[in-house]
Amino acid sequence: MATKTDNRILKRLSEMEKEEGLPLLLQFYREIVLVHEAARKRIGAPEISLTAEAIRKRTEQGFPLLGYDDFNLDLEAVRDVFVRVIDVFSRYPRLFGEIPETLKKPGAEHLLTTRAIRAWFNGEKLPPALAAGISQALMGVIIQLTLKPWLAAYARTLIDSVKQERWRRSYCPVCGGRPDFAFLDRERGARWLLCSRCDSEWIFQRIECPYCGTRDRSALSFFTDEKELYRLNVCARCRGYLKIIDLRKTDDEVLLPLERLMTGEMDTRARREGYRLPA
Repeated sequence: MATKTDNRILKRLSEMEKEEGLPLLLQFYREIVLVHEAARKRIGAPEISLTAEAIRKRTEQGFPLLGYDDFNLDLEAVRDVFVRVIDVFSRYPRLFGEIPETLKKPGAEHLLTTRAIRAWFNGEKLPPALAAGISQALMGVIIQLTLKPWLAAYARTLIDSVKQERWRRSYCPVCGGRPDFAFLDRERGARWLLCSRCDSEWIFQRIECPYCGTRDRSALSFFTDEKELYRLNVCARCRGYLKIIDLRKTDDEVLLPLERLMTGEMDTRARREGYRLPA
């Protein structure tokens, strides 16, 4: 079944389309969400073999709960989603450029091997055959969006097992992914990071760069908008940036995965100022 968040995202996009039309990027995103919705009907709830003691030890030692060997994938189902994701990307050349024919012809799904998936999961270089004619970065995004339904399913199952105050690390407690968005909660303004891979949320220090770890206040600053709803946290030491929404400034429902794309102007500003979103 589609998650409640996905249903709300699709509803929000439909409302936006009726009111003002959808930008090309949000049209693309809606198609990806629909691919994920279809995939989740095949996936179901993942089987978790971790005991409560194993979860406690991994958390205390700083290991994410989900390593590649814990990641139970149906390769045939993954390859089917891969083909569908490639098809969506190929319909938006204005956004991503032309997708190589090698990835669109019948049988291209077999380029996505377990070796390639493991390499992506562990942050290693992708096999040349898979990334031929396309940048490693773009292929990484394609694989990420292919695996997202599985990663998100594991995250929904595992995140409640995480003792948030004991984690507070710069990478996801479920899959080890980097954050690419954050929010300040309504209760006390605590900063929570959002995983770029599985959408898990975890609490993190307000005064610390989630990329290089500096706590030097002179290196950390932020820009904000007139309503102070959004912040752009930047680090002078590593030149990284992080987009943040302050939930104390709004009573509206906030859909964090959608906010990633709705705040594209912040990405543009950050890059213009010489900052980057670390891989």
